[in-house]
Amino acid sequence: EVQLVDSGGGSVQAGGSLRLSCSFSGFSLDDYAIGWFRQAPGKEREGVACINGDGGTYYAASVKGRFTISSDNAGNTVYLQMDDLKPEDTAIYYCAADRFMSLRLDVIHGLGRSPAVGSWGRGTQVTVSS
Repeated sequence: EVQLVDSGGGSVQAGGSLRLSCSFSGFSLDDYAIGWFRQAPGKEREGVACINGDGGTYYAASVKGRFTISSDNAGNTVYLQMDDLKPEDTAIYYCAADRFMSLRLDVIHGLGRSPAVGSWGRGTQVTVSS
């Protein structure tokens, strides 16, 4: 059974940092890639970053240079390190599993299509105050 659990959100001031975690089971990064998405109040869900089993990554233009996606050596957790946070980063963040090509398109074009593997988790709230 495919399961993804996202965690690590919180409240920080602008310029601060947070690290989100996505713990997953039922597949490996060699099977499916992991993407981070976010949904701000009143806005559509959008792709933020994604990573595959070869370490390939893509980032949305709005977070490139500030966010870093990575995976652990055990291969069952993906992280999103978020530095220099801005108030516009305030959103609920979700991780999802899908084909790398699909997640790449979501990230590049700011889409939030439903994942082909499993379903959206509960999400984790990130709040950045100015």
